[in-house]
Amino acid sequence: MTAYDAIADWYEHEFLARDGDDRLGIERALRDLLGPGPGTCLESGCGTGVRAARVRGLGWTPVGVDVSAGMLRHARPRLPVVRADATRLPFADGALDAVVAIMVHTDMPDYPAVLTEAARVLRPGGPYVHIGVHPCFCGGFADRADPHAIVIRPGYATPGCTTESWTDQGLRDKVGTVHRPLPDLLHAFPHAGLTPTRYAEGGDPTPMTFSLRAVKAHP
Repeated sequence: MTAYDAIADWYEHEFLARDGDDRLGIERALRDLLGPGPGTCLESGCGTGVRAARVRGLGWTPVGVDVSAGMLRHARPRLPVVRADATRLPFADGALDAVVAIMVHTDMPDYPAVLTEAARVLRPGGPYVHIGVHPCFCGGFADRADPHAIVIRPGYATPGCTTESWTDQGLRDKVGTVHRPLPDLLHAFPHAGLTPTRYAEGGDPTPMTFSLRAVKAHP
């Protein structure tokens, strides 16, 4: 059983309920950066599939992949899913019209490989939408106990994995996090064959999310 299997029920019924007002700007970023379909949109690391309705509302046909059987148990009523590693997707080259990754890059030890695999399954010109915690303001180095005065401690510049967290009511103290400084994250997109075209931040007063839209280059 993975760490994500063990927390799947808590994640579905308690953790996700706290973001009902979209205080992180996730829904807004998805709407603005993905935009309207039609076509098949893969959610890489779909978890319990709670974003499927938003993707479907934009005109796309959502499908999902995740490594956690516990998370997928909650996702199946929401969208077609398959249990798979995001670095080894069960799709043919160029088979998908869009790919999104929503608040999962810090759960993926090899996110550059995830991007490379997403580029493989995307059609030329297809968008990849990344929505994740902000590398500069969220992580084991950031104390967010006071939302109006974020304290950034040493550690931002050092990539790696940690379970350090300013709160025991969140996700990271339970499953850990993979941190990459902003330059490392941005460099991974063109290296994978994805060209960033738009950026966004969400959260107030200090950004908590950093998002971007990239497209697969035409051959």
